[in-house]
This record gives sequence, C-alpha cells and structure tokens, in this order.
Amino acid sequence: MPDDRTQDMTQAGPAGFNILCIGQAGRLAYEAVILAATLRAADPAAADRLIVAEPQPGPLWPDDPRMPEDIRALLVSLGARIVPFENRHFGASYPHGNKIEGLFALPKGEPFIFFDTDTLFTGRVSEIPFDFDRPSASMRRGPTWPTIELYGPGYTAIWKSLYDRFGLDFESSLDLSQPDEYWQRYLYFNAGWFFFRCPHEFGERFLHHALTIRDDPPEELVCQPLDPWLDQVALPLVIHSFGGGRPGPELCGLDGHVSCHYRWIPLLYAKESDAAVQALETAIAPNRIKKVLKQYEPLRKLVYQRKGHRIRAMFDRSALPRREQAIRNQIKRAKLWLR
Repeated sequence: MPDDRTQDMTQAGPAGFNILCIGQAGRLAYEAVILAATLRAADPAAADRLIVAEPQPGPLWPDDPRMPEDIRALLVSLGARIVPFENRHFGASYPHGNKIEGLFALPKGEPFIFFDTDTLFTGRVSEIPFDFDRPSASMRRGPTWPTIELYGPGYTAIWKSLYDRFGLDFESSLDLSQPDEYWQRYLYFNAGWFFFRCPHEFGERFLHHALTIRDDPPEELVCQPLDPWLDQVALPLVIHSFGGGRPGPELCGLDGHVSCHYRWIPLLYAKESDAAVQALETAIAPNRIKKVLKQYEPLRKLVYQRKGHRIRAMFDRSALPRREQAIRNQIKRAKLWLR
C-alpha cells in the first residue's frame, strides 16, 4: 500500500499513452531527474504522461529502495507521477526485474512505453506513430547473449529451445537476410525501451517467461549466464508472442533524434550526439535542479564542472573504437570514469 511518500494512482493517465521509468535510491534517482527534465524540455505534453515507478521496502530489499525526498519533490515539479510497486519475485538480487514488476503500477488497459532510466530526450516522443497492438523494442544492442561455447549448442539450438518451451513459432522470428548462426539472425533486443497496449497484459507474460527461464530453463541454457541478461532473453519471446517484432522505420526516432539511451554519463560525452549533450546540459542547468543533482559526483564533475568536455575531446565520434571497452579504458586512464 502507498504511504505518504507516494502518489496513489486512482485515476487513469492522460489521453494517449503513459511513459514509464523506474526510480529508486542511488544512481537511478538522479537519472530519473535527467529523464524527466529533458522530456519536459523536449516534449512538454509528453512530460505530463511520465510515471516513475518506485520499489517499496520489503523482504527482497536489505536497504530502503525509495528515492530521497528532495529528488521526489523535484520529479513531481517536473510533471512526473511517482507510484509505488512491490517486488514479489526479484528485488536487490536482480534489480533489472524492476522493469517487469513495475509494469503493474501502471493503469490497466492504457498503452505505455517503458524507457530505461538512463535515457534522455532530444525530440518529441508524442509525435512517434506507435502501433501499440504490435509491440517492439530497442535494437541498440550487441551480441551479449547467448555465449557460444566451442562444443556447446549454437544460436539456433539455444533460441529454438526457448521458443519451443513457450509454444512459439521460431522460424517466423528469424531475420533470413542474416546468415545462419550469426547473432543478428535471431530476435534480440536491448530492453532500454519497449511498448504495448496494456502494461498488465505485457507484464504478466514478461513475468511468467522470465521466471520460467530463471527457475526451469531448457537444458540448452545450462551453461548460459542469466544475470544480467534475463530480461533481454525473455523480452523477444514476449514481443513475438503478441505478434510484434523488430521496429520499423517509423520508430527510428527512438535511439535517434528523439531519445538517447546513454547508459553512463562518461559514455554520453564520449559517444553521443551534440544534441544529446546539449539537451542534458540545458535541461539540468536551472538552480533548483542543479542543487539536487550536484550531489551525484558524475554530474557534479562531468556536467557542472564541465570535465565531460575533456572526455568529448578525446574521441572522434565518426571513428569510435569498435569495442566499447577501449573507450572505457581510455576514459579510465584520464581518471574521468565516474559512475
């Protein structure tokens, strides 16, 4: 039950669709402010649709996961609604599960789009022509899962075992323009954004698939790591089960000119567009935001003390190293890897 720290959602959200992110103590609290502030600046109408779902104290959290009061007040002033949810299956042992359990904090039957909290906005998300009956998710991903062993099953055997487990058609999920046993042939998303017509319908299936994979995986997964990849393993199966798939060109603004999933502030300065950097610095410049966000070291030093521009000068964004680890290592050598 919500207490005096939360807003009870007793009414349906605004017309259109709701925007969901997770807010909790620590880094995500500060990132939630960045998301809300850049959304307010880029698309004021959409900012009034923002819901920040907040996990509540319970047996699955050894420490209180709720956000500090000053951040909560700032989020509300930016138009966000903060709503509580309880962790019944995940929690501190797998915080990525918040994006699954947090779906149930949204109004049932209303379309939604979920964004990872480490997202900022540079354009109008309200102008993207979503088809909420055909779910999709971010393609800004790499070959992070599965891990192929020399004498183990390959991509086809691993992914097909999951489709078979849930009674799904495997062949129709494949991108046949990609070669067999190449990772991009198989439906795989970054869970940084996804959408559907109903958060409860999507959440129930997402939860069922994730728990099944975690607790009773097919034998082909016996050597496969599921932490932190569980949500990204289950997500394509859920999307495919609802008749969705890879995003079409109408969604190109996501991970493009509308939204930026930057992940870490140092990587934002190293890799992302001038528009993304400008959106961040402009949106969080007001003193009422600055006095809260400067408590977080990466923002204090990289944004407000402008050391992030030292990172930016280190890289040519038209010719970045192919491996992200090389970028991280270069930033670390400059003693600017703050997170």
